[in-house]
Amino acid sequence: MKIARSLKNLLFWELTIPIILLVLGIYHGLMQVLYRAGIIKSMEFLGINYYQGLTLHGVVNAIALTTFFAVAFGNAIIVYFLKREINLKVAWLSFWTMLIGTLLVAYAILIQKTDVLYTFYPPLVAPPAFYIGAVLLVVGSWIAFFNWIPTYLAYKKENKETPLAVYGILTTFLIWFLCTIPVAIEILFMLLPKSLGLVEEINNLLARTLFWMFGHALVYFWLLPIYVALYAMLPKIINSKLFSDTFARISFVLFIIFSIPVGVHHQYADPGIGTSWKLIQGFLTFAVAIPSFITAFTVSATLEYAGRKNGSNGLFGWLFKLPYFDKEKWLFAYFISGLFVFIIGGITGIVNASYNVNLVVHNTSYVPGHFHLTVGGLVFLGIIGITLYLISEITGKEVKFKTLNLLSPYLWLIGSIIFGFGMMGGGILGIPRRTHMGLTYSNPDSPLYNPDWMIWNHISVIGGVIMFISMVLYFIVFFATVFSKKEREEKLEIMDSEALEKTDNKVLHEFKLWIAIALILIVIAYTFVYYDVFRSTGG
Repeated sequence: MKIARSLKNLLFWELTIPIILLVLGIYHGLMQVLYRAGIIKSMEFLGINYYQGLTLHGVVNAIALTTFFAVAFGNAIIVYFLKREINLKVAWLSFWTMLIGTLLVAYAILIQKTDVLYTFYPPLVAPPAFYIGAVLLVVGSWIAFFNWIPTYLAYKKENKETPLAVYGILTTFLIWFLCTIPVAIEILFMLLPKSLGLVEEINNLLARTLFWMFGHALVYFWLLPIYVALYAMLPKIINSKLFSDTFARISFVLFIIFSIPVGVHHQYADPGIGTSWKLIQGFLTFAVAIPSFITAFTVSATLEYAGRKNGSNGLFGWLFKLPYFDKEKWLFAYFISGLFVFIIGGITGIVNASYNVNLVVHNTSYVPGHFHLTVGGLVFLGIIGITLYLISEITGKEVKFKTLNLLSPYLWLIGSIIFGFGMMGGGILGIPRRTHMGLTYSNPDSPLYNPDWMIWNHISVIGGVIMFISMVLYFIVFFATVFSKKEREEKLEIMDSEALEKTDNKVLHEFKLWIAIALILIVIAYTFVYYDVFRSTGG
């Protein structure tokens, strides 16, 4: 469909600015893995130390990139699938609010030397600019979400069904809105007053609990836009049909219900919260894995349908009939590489969710190893792949260096697996999650030096360097495409796939029932958790 210039410009900057910031995020990822292994002895380049770099890496990659992308993709989906305009003045307000917030956070990290990491646990305290910027980034995303609601409601007055992609993106932002409320309370009423010197002490356990109500659900804010793409775009790329519209909608419904009341599994080692409630939220964490299993089945069946249409034989023959190296279907390479990585990341996540086994890997390098196989796998490759696709479509420019573009996701796949293997293997042996490695166990002159751990750090370095090379190739392709000449008509095009089976079940096209169930479960899961927090900390 034709795209209005204002919408084109909005999408262009919402997609391009986080990629520019990603250059810094990727660079500091490489510096950290080299530093952990003792290959470089200092991270003071540009005046940024280890913890500043780690903060920058987390904030750029996990917060700025994902939020800008989700808003941009949401704007595109609402306009394309509902065939209706959104209020572009409000959409631009959303963009400027997020951008100002991002710049404030960048100022706090780069100029004011903020090093509280992206989790900003108290008693660590950042300058006010860090917290104000974070709030503005979130508020900007809320503005975008609220801007879609009138458009959606106007569409529903004339249509009984909700397009699957729209249902998915609204699910994403429903979860986002609900889960950001507790972290907003933490920032506005605890961390920001502490930073401004208005209060001397805050309840650290309460702050952590508020953060993790947000922190784990945040994963689904990252993940669900990619699920939307797998359902809407992937089948079209491979000339297939989505296996089941019903299964896809059920997965979104289950995410609404289960995504938030699971945060305490990040606090298994925290005193002050009763073990029974930790166990209950552990079970709920296993429940939230169910929609991902449903998605895995649906996507696999969709891929199998494509392979068998192409003449495959045998039980797994369809795997060899997919367009892995087709330069014209390059987006498939990003999706399939991410899916392979995500399988490993999802399996290792079961360890983190397990009530007893978690204690073996708690606060070890196993955690970022797992994290880079989930968020750094399907989510990351999906985001950068879809970003390149949309930039090409809305600017009318062909993707450049197609061989490099096809190579980039497969290199990332190889690098991620090696990196994750090194980090998780070392974590099982006790390598800490984060510390000044060059001054401790990776330094032979340190009394804390542990030679048995070094092989795992060096494996991680190999993977990290491959991942860095992959991103260098991506940046070459992306910026070469952006700065190339226009070759065709500018348009907004999101592949819309048909489904082998569609549902007309009304409740799978609505939200009210699922929001109500989610709120009830949140109250049940967290009421006594907060009671324990206040009782153990004295208020």
